Amino acid sequence: MANKLIMKKAVMFSLASLVLIAVTGVARAQNLTLEGQTGGFITPTAYVVQSAKGSVFSRPSLGFHYVEAGSVIGNIYTGSITEGIANRAEVGYTRSAHTNGDNPYFSSLWEYSGMNVFHGKGVVVKEDSFGGKWMPGVAAGFVVRTGDHFVTGAIDSKTYTNGDVYVSATKTMADVHVPLLLNLGWKATNASIYGIGGQATRFGGRLFGGVGFPLPGPWGTAIVPAAGFTQEPPHVKNLAALVPGGGHIPTTLDYAVRITQREHPRFSFDVGVGQVAGQIGYTELPTPLGPAVVPVNLDARKVFGIGASYKF
Repeated sequence: MANKLIMKKAVMFSLASLVLIAVTGVARAQNLTLEGQTGGFITPTAYVVQSAKGSVFSRPSLGFHYVEAGSVIGNIYTGSITEGIANRAEVGYTRSAHTNGDNPYFSSLWEYSGMNVFHGKGVVVKEDSFGGKWMPGVAAGFVVRTGDHFVTGAIDSKTYTNGDVYVSATKTMADVHVPLLLNLGWKATNASIYGIGGQATRFGGRLFGGVGFPLPGPWGTAIVPAAGFTQEPPHVKNLAALVPGGGHIPTTLDYAVRITQREHPRFSFDVGVGQVAGQIGYTELPTPLGPAVVPVNLDARKVFGIGASYKF
């Protein structure tokens, strides 16, 4: 039954930066993540927004995403704008907006309108450099989130700033028997679930990655089914006040599909599901019969999302 729901509902929280290209391997730039970088639904790749020949600055890429994160967390809407620089770098801004869930016990941890996200990324090594067709592209980047009140800030009534510093290696393999898009990266972060889960207890390293299969679709489209993962910091700052031991945030998994144009793509559409956080621990709540120990379930193990990007 769970597998049928996953196949039926389809994007998620972290499309793990792999569903990015047409089968011909051209123009990946218009595909923006939930936080505005070039990449998949959540995780950045080693590509950047492309500038036209002879131009230093690109035309802007715009992205919109919607994530239905369950009855506890609520819904997330993001709008992004990203500008490429000389086919070597990109910078951008995302406004992440939030609507409340309706869980009477835990949704108050997310009763805030959203946060601001700033990002930048630069290509360190271009794909296929040094004459090697197996050479992946390598990029380094950063994310800064401001005005984050979620979870940690809800408990101590403060506003937090958190961020990531990351390196990503990405390789498009269009000449093999089954075309592949591979992505693997490492980030140092002090944010839980990209700031949506609040502040991590420390700044630490996490892995992300995935694999996609670019396939030709009808009417000149490319269809890219994909699966991926993103490790999350295991504990959230201040959460131990509600969940003994601070709870435990599991690795995010995703199963998704991207549809884009096969040649010179400007538009892409993402749809999929993912597994974020379900039961993270136990807490004690008052009842008519006295205090009772109950599970803390964030109801986000079947997250649904859609996204679209357009490059002018």
